[in-house]
Amino acid sequence: MPLDIIVCVKQVMDPETPASAFKIDQETKQVIQSTGSSPVLNGFDENAVEAALRIKDMTAATITVVSIGKDFVMDVVKKPLAMGADNLVLLSDPAFEYLDSFATATVLAAGIRKLGEPDLILCGRQASDWDNAQVPLGLAEFLGLTCVTVAQKVDTDGKSLTIEQVSSDGYQEIMTTLPALVTVSNEIGVPRYPTLRGIMAAGRKEPVIYSAADLNIDPKSLSPKVVVTDLYVPESNHEVEIISGEDDADTGRKLALRMREEGLI
Repeated sequence: MPLDIIVCVKQVMDPETPASAFKIDQETKQVIQSTGSSPVLNGFDENAVEAALRIKDMTAATITVVSIGKDFVMDVVKKPLAMGADNLVLLSDPAFEYLDSFATATVLAAGIRKLGEPDLILCGRQASDWDNAQVPLGLAEFLGLTCVTVAQKVDTDGKSLTIEQVSSDGYQEIMTTLPALVTVSNEIGVPRYPTLRGIMAAGRKEPVIYSAADLNIDPKSLSPKVVVTDLYVPESNHEVEIISGEDDADTGRKLALRMREEGLI
């Protein structure tokens, strides 16, 4: 039997978007997508997809990608298919638009239970929008799975896992049995690029879509455990003064005098 691998991915705002382009919805306390910027797949989740594909390169495996949200950009969420994943499942419902970590893990757990009992779940170590790194831990707890975080390498013989977990001074090797959940870090290396054949094949594949009703989830049960009371783009009021002189020595002397006037030295 091929290994059944699930990879959880998230569509996020492009982290390269300049701060000046961010807008905040003060009613919902959410960041509004800039009109000049397209969403991307969370970078750490691409690392998780790469980890799954490396396992598939070595042994028989089926990779199902699962994502949760409301307004998906198909070119974004289909990227794992173009990279080589087999299936795409979208948990999509208006009730899934603004979820905290607890609710997100709740919905993901329900979606994964509907798909069966996977051998391995891979997640990115964290998402680039909130950087909480909480959802994988909650998901493992809800599903009763062993959880190993911040992996730079994941190997399996079909019954157990050998994981290189990143540490402050290198890595440590951890072994555990399947099923398990592992979060993958960027130390695994650069994810593979989609091939033209993969992109064309991904375009022909239709995702399976589950709503809150399909998952038997009452939207009222998804009320946040953590409430954001304020969210804002920091304002900068710094003034810049350029010190110049006839040469480097003169410039340095004037700079020192100016810093002394301000009490900095």
